[in-house]
Amino acid sequence: MAGRRVTGRLPPEVNRILYVRNLPPKITSEEMYDIFGKYGAIRQIRLGNGKETWGTAYVVYEDIYDAKNAADHLSGFNVCNRYLIVLYYQQSKIAKKIDLDKKKAELEALKKKYGVSGKDK
Repeated sequence: MAGRRVTGRLPPEVNRILYVRNLPPKITSEEMYDIFGKYGAIRQIRLGNGKETWGTAYVVYEDIYDAKNAADHLSGFNVCNRYLIVLYYQQSKIAKKIDLDKKKAELEALKKKYGVSGKDK
């Protein structure tokens, strides 16, 4: 923390975990450490490797101020002709999406159980 100037409180959405989108498909973990490691100590990087998560990653910093600095500087950064989208990870938004998917599945099960097609004529 030496040499770091702390001015006031951080906004509530700021945390140590960054969600990165629009990554090049062939980017490696080592390249991610090179890009994001310039802003502070990194605890972990998780690259998306599934069909729906390709081109995304989570970057976890040791210090919240390092994460804020990285988000401020790397949002819009050009990597292999792609501009990075760097956001703060927000558990509440992920939980809401999971709840919505669960409710849709329950609704489909009820429709099937009671023979409702969902199409009005």
